[in-house]
Amino acid sequence: MYIYQNHQWPNFTWSAETLASLLASVRHKQGKLLGQMISLGFDLQAEAVLQTLTQDVLKTSEIEGELLNPEQVRSSIARKLGMDIGALAPADRHIDGVVEMLLDATQNYQEPLTTDRLFGWHAAMFPTGRSGLYKITVGAWRTPHAGPMQVVSGAYGREKVHFQAPDSEVIPQEMETFLSWFNKKLAIDPVLKAAIAHLWFVTIHPFDDGNGRIARALTDLLLARSDENHQRFYSMSFQIQRERKQYYDILERTQKSDLDITEWLGWFLSCLDRALGQAGSTLNNVLNKARYWNYLSTKTLNERQKLMLNKLLDGFEGRLNTSKWAKITKISTDTALRDIQNLEEQEVLLKQGAGGRSTSYELIPLTELR
Repeated sequence: MYIYQNHQWPNFTWSAETLASLLASVRHKQGKLLGQMISLGFDLQAEAVLQTLTQDVLKTSEIEGELLNPEQVRSSIARKLGMDIGALAPADRHIDGVVEMLLDATQNYQEPLTTDRLFGWHAAMFPTGRSGLYKITVGAWRTPHAGPMQVVSGAYGREKVHFQAPDSEVIPQEMETFLSWFNKKLAIDPVLKAAIAHLWFVTIHPFDDGNGRIARALTDLLLARSDENHQRFYSMSFQIQRERKQYYDILERTQKSDLDITEWLGWFLSCLDRALGQAGSTLNNVLNKARYWNYLSTKTLNERQKLMLNKLLDGFEGRLNTSKWAKITKISTDTALRDIQNLEEQEVLLKQGAGGRSTSYELIPLTELR
């Protein structure tokens, strides 16, 4: 028996006493983080928001096993927020769609949630009308044509059904009830409302695909309401991706249980608490990047050098060598080497390795900045 088959559905219950200390911890950390970020100043706030939203888009897709291009995601967010981060990498329509959904959820968090808004998010996520190779119903609730909506794992012929969503015929009524509750002002903490909305939406599973990503966008929307701030400085999706197995386990247990969702709410609050703690590393990254650029402002840099230094400061994957520099900036290896040697002379880059093909370069450590 699934939770939605209970005759009292969707009248959820929970133990407020059990959750009180966790909720207090989360609310304290939210306030403290917002205070720290607001004190940074506009430019550093914008950089922190860009880092957080980039993480959010990448990780909400990664939870579903989809790896997006980080540079395209970052560029798409910067472009839509009107931020100047230098040369912008072109993003494909799918990435733009995921970004548009998240930005609409967080920037317009005070707007009511409607069927049309959800259909717009779904259509933005699947601009080709397909999920991978398969044609799906886009911008509308799922239909009986696709058969039962199941969450399945295991090899073909030995599948395990973890969850089967309500029949498609009841989706319009289920979503009408959900949206009415979502938009109503309730005597419930907005953080708890975010946790309930997440569980409720993925249990209904109203779309052919993309339900998890939309549920997490709804979570971000309600967390923005709880912060009363459209700027995002922490990423719930980042933390859920780190705890992906526990996330699916607790969802399955809750969806096969009764309407007492205390355990789910406790896990959600604990995960959010850890996400808020993780935001400290974003703050450190932003401050460190600002220190580097303050140092670099005293140097003579060409546009290629600025581009590559930005990539290093944003977390360059792997080792940086002359061939990678040449490929990214579309110049010869000789010109790339001159760019790099110039930065060595200006005490910006340090050479690593014994020489030859093993030579790589990294930024001078913060501790050695003059």
